[in-house]
Amino acid sequence: MDAAAREPDATALAEAKSRIGGPYAWYVLALLVVVYIFNFIDRQIMSILAEDIKADLGVGDAEIGFLYGTVFGVFYALFGIPLGRLADMWHRIRLLSIGLALWSTMTALSGLAKNFTQLAVARIGVGVGEASASPVAFSVLSDYFPREKRATALAIYSSGLYLGGGISLFLGGLIKDNWNAAFPGGGPLGLVGWQAAFLAVGLPGLLLALWVNSLKEPVRGLSEGIVMPREPHPWRKFFTELSAVLPPFTALQAARLGPGALARNLLAALLIGAIAWGLSLAVGRWQQWLALGVGAYAVFSWAQSLKARDAATHALIWGTPTFLMMVVGFGLISFKGYALGFWGAPYAIRSFGVDAASAGFFLGAGGALGGFLGVIAGGRLGDWFKARDPAGRIFVGFMALFLTAPLVWLQFSTPSLGMFYLYAFLNAVTSSMWVGVAAATSQDLVLPRMRGAATATYFLGTTIIGLGLGPFSVGLLSEILGDLGQAAIAIIAVLPLSGLLLLLVYRNLPQAEASRLDRARAAGEAV
Repeated sequence: MDAAAREPDATALAEAKSRIGGPYAWYVLALLVVVYIFNFIDRQIMSILAEDIKADLGVGDAEIGFLYGTVFGVFYALFGIPLGRLADMWHRIRLLSIGLALWSTMTALSGLAKNFTQLAVARIGVGVGEASASPVAFSVLSDYFPREKRATALAIYSSGLYLGGGISLFLGGLIKDNWNAAFPGGGPLGLVGWQAAFLAVGLPGLLLALWVNSLKEPVRGLSEGIVMPREPHPWRKFFTELSAVLPPFTALQAARLGPGALARNLLAALLIGAIAWGLSLAVGRWQQWLALGVGAYAVFSWAQSLKARDAATHALIWGTPTFLMMVVGFGLISFKGYALGFWGAPYAIRSFGVDAASAGFFLGAGGALGGFLGVIAGGRLGDWFKARDPAGRIFVGFMALFLTAPLVWLQFSTPSLGMFYLYAFLNAVTSSMWVGVAAATSQDLVLPRMRGAATATYFLGTTIIGLGLGPFSVGLLSEILGDLGQAAIAIIAVLPLSGLLLLLVYRNLPQAEASRLDRARAAGEAV
């Protein structure tokens, strides 16, 4: 059966159109928020478990930052590229169900790790599975909600980030402390508290995956009146996309593009390898720079391959400076957010002598409530500004920058535990305001069939820059300075660069949005 024969008929289109912005759309949004909560519980729970993992595995702050951030973030970002493209071509609900089952299984297996390497491998698996979530969710929600409600819908979805992060701290600390109290020498199978916590939060995700699989797949592009034809060979293109980011297949892909492309690809590999080697000599922790180097080379290879295989998508993403400045600008905000979100609990435990359950409760509750309020308020403000200024959403990014910087200094310099928790709550509010705005902007700059790829590219900034560098950098600075608080305050230095990039985005965003169809057609898109 050809692609056209499988297109929805008029009755199916009318039924699908009735669901856009209606009760079913809100039901889908609510369930996807639950998925994102599980996503961040499984991702963030390492924060409250970090001190015990350090003691049991014999690693330092930089290695813990690597386990939480870099090794997860690089593979999350890399597999987000082919999975994002698959989300543009295949059944998105089914893809999310499979990804959720995978990351839940790998989270549970993290609880069986006995050494640094085993835990690193499990974290890679969590990253690969979680890479399916947001490309699917962003694309599905963009088809279930009209443009004027999209930032609000994506902001509500993004609230799962903070709800999940907050729940993970409370739940992880509670499970760990109670397990260790009940089994001081280790429980069944010799498991200690941090291992039991991984198992407890990972296994329920398998049941959630079955529920997610019951959702209806929306018609792609219908919410904008641009119904996109179905891709007849999604898996063939997925594996092509995968080989474009997975060394050494990247070089084979480049060779197919011609001798010049292969030469540029190998030159990029040598240059990135030299930089990674130099950083390893200067800073140490070769695993960190190897992982980031592989990630950077894979991103270059994918962009090179994409230009040859899908010129229109390349033009609207990599060929659009506004899109790239947005990725880096918001990525630098996430650098600060991931770093402080991870190291807040260990800082409270070390500096104030509180137990993990107590730190998890106050930081978790404050982070969940503050993040939820901030991301919802940011989304509503973004839509309000957008209605009055074509680039108005970017004002929310400026607010997040200017309000957060002083709160970071106050949070990590106060001698009062109560004030530390208060500043952490306020920081959660201001730090989360930008998330829905950035997500909506990434979707508005591309065509509907490109949303998964745009989401994956956007997450390159928040994961490789934010997650891959933020927690590790604070951990490394903590070891160098001998003071985790000073290390946390030092990362404010990246915020001015973020502000400059967002200013450039603000100036160029209206023209970039207005010209997307023309630029896509110029690159060969049949629209």
